Amino acid sequence: MIEIPFRIGHGYDVHRLTENRKLILGGVEIPYEKGLLGHSDADVLLHAISDALLGALSLGDIGKHFPDTDPAYAGADSLKLLAFVAEKIAEQGYAVGNLDATILCQKPKLAPYILPMRENIARVCGVAVEQVSVKATTEEKLGFTGDGSGIAAHCVCLLMKQD
Repeated sequence: MIEIPFRIGHGYDVHRLTENRKLILGGVEIPYEKGLLGHSDADVLLHAISDALLGALSLGDIGKHFPDTDPAYAGADSLKLLAFVAEKIAEQGYAVGNLDATILCQKPKLAPYILPMRENIARVCGVAVEQVSVKATTEEKLGFTGDGSGIAAHCVCLLMKQD
């Protein structure tokens, strides 16, 4: 891999909301009548973050590393998947400079859960919580996130080459 002092990545993920599933975002279980549908725990925030980190180093996406066709990842804890990604980043000689993520959903309100999400992400990535930004926004009842059909997340990251 070419040694570049800084690398930038972007990640995006979306999952459908459904009944009889837990809602887990940023590794935090959030009380709500619906949860996200997916092969793993469907943590859309951690999936977007993982994709941003992997993308920054041209290592593919989480589907490449954790295919939904592999029963080993059924119900997988996305914090563990993120830990694997963080190890890959370190193996390549990079460290997280910062992450900036946005969750798009109409409901539930996420403000009380943002700090615990940031703390989980920072711990797993081996950085200070100040290096992790998580925001949430509604989409004014527009589109699939606005009508409550699903939740999406975006993330951008900066990786820095370590000496």
